[in-house]
Amino acid sequence: MTIDTSIANVVTWPAHDPSTWRTLPESYAPLDHDRVASLLAQEWDRYVANTPESGALSTRSRRTLPLGVPSSFQYWDPHPVSVVSASGAWLTDVDGRRLLDLSMGFGAMLVGHLNPVVVAAVQQALQTGTLFVTPAPSASEMADRFCQRFDLDQVRFANSGTEADMYAVRAARAFTGRKAIIKIEGGYHGGYDALLVSVKPDLDEAGPEDAPVPVVPFEVEAGTVYPVPYNDLVRLAQILDQHGRDIAAIVMEPVPENMGIVLPDAGYLAGVRELCDAHGVLLVFDEVKTGLTAGYGGAAQRLGVKPDLVTLAKSIGGGLPLAAFGGRADVMATVVDGRMPHFGTYNGNPLVMAAAAAVDEVCTRQALAAAEEVNDKALEDADAIIREYQLPAHTVGFGVKGAITWSPVPVRTYRDYKRTDFGAAELSWLWGVNRGVLTPPGLDEQWLVSLAHTDADMAVLTEEFADLAKALRS
Repeated sequence: MTIDTSIANVVTWPAHDPSTWRTLPESYAPLDHDRVASLLAQEWDRYVANTPESGALSTRSRRTLPLGVPSSFQYWDPHPVSVVSASGAWLTDVDGRRLLDLSMGFGAMLVGHLNPVVVAAVQQALQTGTLFVTPAPSASEMADRFCQRFDLDQVRFANSGTEADMYAVRAARAFTGRKAIIKIEGGYHGGYDALLVSVKPDLDEAGPEDAPVPVVPFEVEAGTVYPVPYNDLVRLAQILDQHGRDIAAIVMEPVPENMGIVLPDAGYLAGVRELCDAHGVLLVFDEVKTGLTAGYGGAAQRLGVKPDLVTLAKSIGGGLPLAAFGGRADVMATVVDGRMPHFGTYNGNPLVMAAAAAVDEVCTRQALAAAEEVNDKALEDADAIIREYQLPAHTVGFGVKGAITWSPVPVRTYRDYKRTDFGAAELSWLWGVNRGVLTPPGLDEQWLVSLAHTDADMAVLTEEFADLAKALRS
């Protein structure tokens, strides 16, 4: 079998490609890093001065909450923003500041905060019962809808992306009788130990760029997880040739979204599918972060490559904790015959099923396309600013998500991501927070345009980005 490993098209995504967005700068000038450092110091002083109540709440919360937050990702020094209310595309923090929410729960709030259709459905469910721990018609209805929308044979519900990914791996192992898995170096798939291997590892521990070694933070059995670079069919083929008889599945985001937005090279995902078929390995797409944010049927359908299993969460629940895994009937039969028991008290409970039905109703093709147009307009405006100020940066987009990546060349792998300018990324993020725009604090995450965002909302983002560009070049 011959796999086309050409990367000739890595920089040729047209700005209005129907699947992706990536615009690289034609020319750029380096940043003055002393200027970046000076602006960062000023902006951190400004942040502390503007958020005294968030600071006080953080100090008080640390007495009983480790780091003072419910999830470690929510923490940053000296303290995170604490929010008291949300509506549509906007938040209000404990200091009374109004913030444009461009994090939107990494996609969980795709339909917007307090979407009236979701609120009405949940209120109705509160009148009839929130948890039966028995089968209910609502779960059957939503299984039908999910299978139709995402092109699945069967589906099971869970409560978080971590659970969905864990059970997908267990199903793949039960189906194949194999134990090992392959994951993308740098990729994140929740809190399941096996998939925490090589999540943004330190490069001094991660081995050669073209042949990364697993970096194991927890007690994961050696030899059961193989990290490979994204967009590298050569290395994937090598691992499968060497260990294919032991490998149950490749678990990957079709478009990694914890390193900015990393787009697949032309033919890459089709090549992954072909290699899996040649070695009897299951292909699992983690669509916890893509899902409906990638389009009506998710990233797999948009990109034209069908996996054996798909995991979903965030965007499907309307802000309530809901996840799912599903795919081929013969693989899901491992649940039926007991090879892979799947349990969960809250699985498919009527409260989240009501929210899921409302999301399914609201997220029409037309509504998602309209949100994507808003995102495209913001990306176009950011591109114009990058060109005007010759910034060493570029825009990337996928579905209703977008990002400004502080590199003049495309990010194709984790090692490319590690070569981006993290100082500029931190300044860009903090500059926005201080001017009423809240994006995720990871310095490598992307904004999300929900169904509630407007062109006027996104202009708040691009206007503060233009101000930052002026400050960097002054």
